Amino acid sequence: MSDGKRDITMKHILALILGLLLLHTGTARAAEPDAAEILKASDRSRGGGLPGIRWTVRITPESGVDKEPERLLTLKANATASLAETREPVRFKGSKLLQVDRNMWMSRPGLRKPIPISPRQKLSGQASQGDIASTNYAVDYQGKLLREEDVNGEASYVLELKAINTFCTYDRITYWVSKERQVGVKAEFFSLSGKLLKSATFEYGNQLTHEGKTFPFVSKMTIQDALTPARTTLEYADVQVTELARGTFDVNRLGN
Repeated sequence: MSDGKRDITMKHILALILGLLLLHTGTARAAEPDAAEILKASDRSRGGGLPGIRWTVRITPESGVDKEPERLLTLKANATASLAETREPVRFKGSKLLQVDRNMWMSRPGLRKPIPISPRQKLSGQASQGDIASTNYAVDYQGKLLREEDVNGEASYVLELKAINTFCTYDRITYWVSKERQVGVKAEFFSLSGKLLKSATFEYGNQLTHEGKTFPFVSKMTIQDALTPARTTLEYADVQVTELARGTFDVNRLGN
């Protein structure tokens, strides 16, 4: 074989090898998990992305210097809005918290009109308004896959969530999502300055069935304040997918 033909053959072989390497690299990249899809899947088990859902949540402060009263709420939510109404204690009965897109209002018996809630007010309390009402991290945050690690022996994705705008309750969240169950198992919540505000763990003893598929739904959220000994649990029950009336999330009907 002449040197010229040998050079051409070698060029073809090298081109083929390079092409195979690029193909394999592209396939590997395509197989990498997508942070947005992970987040969207995990939201479902906290009420996100469903056409309509209702449940009750009992909020129990377990420790802390200024221990807040235990509360029982009824919640309703769809893809873009949520409504929480207090059932206990009696002195707060009928108080409501409405979130539509990134806006939030509060109402209670005796008020003539709802009161808008600022982003800072969403953070108040051991279990903040944002903790109670937010179900759609995929809508409010931009996710980035940082790494993978075990949480209590369970392989999990570690996501960094950055707030899309200033209306979000937290500026940044580090979020651990089970690879197998596709549910959030742990979270850390940060302020705009980067200070850790609180951490949380999640349990999934409830189940929901929607469109012929059964999946876990959150049954307990335990919140630990980062600056004080305060710890609070949120226990979820009576969960059901349901159609909600058009006026359910109408701020003009909040006091009714």
